[in-house]
Amino acid sequence: MLPRIAKGDVLALHQARVASRRLREIVPVLQLDADVARKLGRRLRRVTRRLGHIRELDVLVPLVDELRATHGAHADALTRVGAVIAKARDEARKELADRLPVEDFERLARKLDRIVQTLRRDEKRGTDRRTLDHDKAALWAIDARVARRATRLGQALERSTAVYLPERLHSARIATKKLRYALELSGAMGRPAAAPVLRTLKRVQDILGRMHDLQVLIDHVREVQASLTPPSLPVWRHLDALVVVVDAKCRVLHARYLRARPNLQALVDSLIASEEKVVSSARQAG
Repeated sequence: MLPRIAKGDVLALHQARVASRRLREIVPVLQLDADVARKLGRRLRRVTRRLGHIRELDVLVPLVDELRATHGAHADALTRVGAVIAKARDEARKELADRLPVEDFERLARKLDRIVQTLRRDEKRGTDRRTLDHDKAALWAIDARVARRATRLGQALERSTAVYLPERLHSARIATKKLRYALELSGAMGRPAAAPVLRTLKRVQDILGRMHDLQVLIDHVREVQASLTPPSLPVWRHLDALVVVVDAKCRVLHARYLRARPNLQALVDSLIASEEKVVSSARQAG
């Protein structure tokens, strides 16, 4: 994806960000020196954060176009906000090129590749017994990670009540995503989660993701309102009317989330119970 990111490819940037997030899930369970793992995690978090800011703006551009096509009465307000978002995206891409150029990404990719080669050599040199012990340790670490991710999602669900609170809902979205990635990692190690579990997590993640995008759009509209130069009451009112429309969409999605929340809570409870049994058995086995 790296050459395409340099050319401004929206999909490539998204896929690279997802890859960085999944790598962050894998690194802690590898047999790496603690200092190496910590540095890798820090560099990957930096990549995720930098790409995430641009990705957020990338999503808003087509979202504005979509709303303009379906809500013609707010076309002028959407055009005004869309221009500000497009400018912010261009500036963010330039900042990425200046502060985190593609060469940095390539160096990180080469570092990861060297680690993979080292792990493969170590695996070939090790005895069957050592390999078996490593596999068991990795599985136990992943099981513990799934249990921790499920617990954190359960806590986020408790905080995201029937009252529409965007920050708490955003936390629930992040927790849902992290649990999904942990389960995918577990599946790669031979313990695949049931398809309905992953579908439920993906569905809730999509609902919360769309809600988050709309909420971020509202934040941008408010910023445009605050920066009107010269101040214009008619324009301010048009922007305010747009906020009402977008907020209504958020409330509809929130209602969908609340309907899905009991099933998600039951899924989390089941995962915590099953993973705790596995981890307990692992501890008893030494």
